[in-house]
Amino acid sequence: MSIFDDPFRSDRRLTSGCVCGRHASQMEHDHAAQVDAQQRQPLAAAPTSEDERYKGVVASAVMRAMFPQDAARRAFLKSVGASTALAALSQFFPLGPATEVFAQGAGAIEKKSIKVGFIPITCATPIIMAHPMGFYAKHGLDVEVVKTAGWAVIRDKTLNKEYDAAHMLSPMPLAITIGAGAAPIPYTAPAIENINGQAITLAMKHKDKRDPKSWKGFKFAVPFDYSMHNYLLRYYLAEHGLDPDTDVQIRAVPPPEMVANLRADNIDGFLAPDPVNQRAVYDGVGFIHTLSKELWDGHPCCVFAASKEFVTSAPNTYAALLKAIIDATAYATKAENRKAIAEAIAPANYLNQPVTVVEQVLTGTYADGLGNVKKVPDRIAFDPFPWESFAVWILTQMKRWGQIKGEVDYKSVANQVFLATDTAKLMKEVGLTPPTTTTKTFAVMGKTFDPAKPDEYIAGFKIKRV
Repeated sequence: MSIFDDPFRSDRRLTSGCVCGRHASQMEHDHAAQVDAQQRQPLAAAPTSEDERYKGVVASAVMRAMFPQDAARRAFLKSVGASTALAALSQFFPLGPATEVFAQGAGAIEKKSIKVGFIPITCATPIIMAHPMGFYAKHGLDVEVVKTAGWAVIRDKTLNKEYDAAHMLSPMPLAITIGAGAAPIPYTAPAIENINGQAITLAMKHKDKRDPKSWKGFKFAVPFDYSMHNYLLRYYLAEHGLDPDTDVQIRAVPPPEMVANLRADNIDGFLAPDPVNQRAVYDGVGFIHTLSKELWDGHPCCVFAASKEFVTSAPNTYAALLKAIIDATAYATKAENRKAIAEAIAPANYLNQPVTVVEQVLTGTYADGLGNVKKVPDRIAFDPFPWESFAVWILTQMKRWGQIKGEVDYKSVANQVFLATDTAKLMKEVGLTPPTTTTKTFAVMGKTFDPAKPDEYIAGFKIKRV
């Protein structure tokens, strides 16, 4: 069917002489079908992009307006040809501007070429894989994913609008929004990039020091002060009676530099994102003491983040970007896809890791550095839903360790930063089933967290800075 023909057009005349009811006889119907096949051609080739599709729709509407009668329209197309017809239309009617208006009305993407920064860790799997595996292109975007050195750089480049959006640690958008350490700027975290996916790794020389009580004086690395890694390490140490500010040293080290620091004996261990932990095992310089999922199974790690300004000024771009990432996340949830994903994200322009290292993380079948091969399928998992209770827990830890002072409206901050409603809608569109609520209780090292009682939770800790 030509792009100028509309089966629901208003000038359709019903007769009873053929199977379609439009012709006086079946012979006339067959003749018309032959003309359709041989003579009627579209004004352009089959559309290969959203812009071309919109242009075809607009051109079709203009042609029907100029030639309301079906027979006249066909005769014109037959006599001059599709290309000439399109050129003639363009002389008398501004197809370009009309197409733009039509596209905007259909939710056109405001900015197709965008930059998204990421740190080369498996936590960024959906953001990274969406590039080589075509998820951004599928949703009409030309995305440049930019490998970045560290979290402070990610934050600064996003705040300076060098990046349109970014892979961030889940506490970062919260810290930016409430102005922890700087002026507050409204930020959003509409999708969790990964759950679990961290571990405590120690230098090989400490393989006989598995009791945290023996770690007094150790030097640890975490990726950033505002990170789940920092909060989980502090939680773990405090639960074993160590004060993380006085009994050990904790310093921020970019993930790509952690293994080198362990090898150089600058640190005794780290609570890090993967594949850092597995790379330490691969290089023979460290062993995995415990996976973070053993502290809190299902904890968030990293997020897809964007400024509130980007979300409101380019809503269609934002929606397409978020949908692409959620779509990639849905693909990553399936175990049978993990090896292909490992091959896609291992190269130098992404993680720059041996495929076997990335594969061990994503599949959960891995060497622990102590001579064991373990199988933990959900060592890292992917679930994009940004539970508001995750945000509340993170805020309690910021408060616990003195990163924020005074009263905190936990619920309000969680609601404005972790955009659960947006994510739930798009999860349905890509075949995922979102939760029916935005909060839930969970346990961290056996201690139940009720998001409705954050202050009581903080008060229950013996070691804190409040």
